[in-house]
Amino acid sequence: MTTDELKALIRTVPDFPSPGIQFRDITTLLSNGDGLAATMRHLAEAARMAGAESIAGMEARGFIFGAGVAVELGIGFVPVRKPGKLPVETIGVDYDLEYGTDRLEIDPSAIPQGQKVVIVDDLIATGGTALAAAQLLRRAGAVVEQALFVIDLPELGGVERLRQAGITVDSLMAFEGH
Repeated sequence: MTTDELKALIRTVPDFPSPGIQFRDITTLLSNGDGLAATMRHLAEAARMAGAESIAGMEARGFIFGAGVAVELGIGFVPVRKPGKLPVETIGVDYDLEYGTDRLEIDPSAIPQGQKVVIVDDLIATGGTALAAAQLLRRAGAVVEQALFVIDLPELGGVERLRQAGITVDSLMAFEGH
């Protein structure tokens, strides 16, 4: 499937979670077997071209796409978790959200020093979560130079924030508005 055909599988829900927001719902993409498989292939090809040695995905939807890409490439997956979810000693980073702060954690032993890790997630908006994940992965010794997303919301500026942090960004599709 082409990226235009995949974009047509994304449902827009107006005024969710608040008035004026155009929520891009991936449920309709996930439930379409051909669309989901094509999305994984497109992302995997971009990760392959970036020289990925491992894939990292942020909880929760980044687990779906990141793990699928890792399987497609036959490489490992590093889960970037919410606090308190990993049963071993972790390293973490706090980061700002529009409405407060949050925290991400990883098991640093899951990443060999110098391993090239590509971040994969469903959507980039402001880029805060992806930047925090990149910072955390780099602190663990990973080389993070590439991030891949299914959807970009360009008006929110996340891609530019990642580029300023030395990360190349690719997305399969973009939607105007937010």
